[in-house]
Amino acid sequence: MAQTPSRLHHSALVVKDLAVSRTFYEGILGLPLVATWCETSERLGDYCHAFFALGDDSAVALFQFARDDVYQLLKRPDKLSAFHHLALNASQSLQDEIRGKAEAAGIEHHRVDHGMCISLYLDDPDGHKLEITCDCEQVVAQAEFIRHRAPEELERWLAGDRRTNNDIRETSI
Repeated sequence: MAQTPSRLHHSALVVKDLAVSRTFYEGILGLPLVATWCETSERLGDYCHAFFALGDDSAVALFQFARDDVYQLLKRPDKLSAFHHLALNASQSLQDEIRGKAEAAGIEHHRVDHGMCISLYLDDPDGHKLEITCDCEQVVAQAEFIRHRAPEELERWLAGDRRTNNDIRETSI
């Protein structure tokens, strides 16, 4: 088998205020701050990026720029749909814990049962969409079968056969 990258190193987001974002990422999501790099760029000016660790040592990196014009240029576009999001895997108990913290902090959220997983959706202070997801037992048990069929399922769909193959989901979104 060909060598592949070992894991996601980080996913990067631009934020307005790292202090506010740190409260969310550490306090609500429970991601510890593990690195902070302060730098300068001839084009972008001074900036800081802070890395919040996930369990596999990958991270969510948050960039704050000292100049507001740079933030305005690089911030999240206002018209992204919910399909543009960062999804983090969690146990059901951790998802429940995050949900409780979000409720206590007055952060809007909602849950969706996708059949293959149950997802908790919420936005960070900058409006980045986050999904905290738990795979269902049936998907975990069938992971090898699902992985084996992935190429043929994609080819089928790309060829125009639009039949659903998610027979676990009870309703559509």
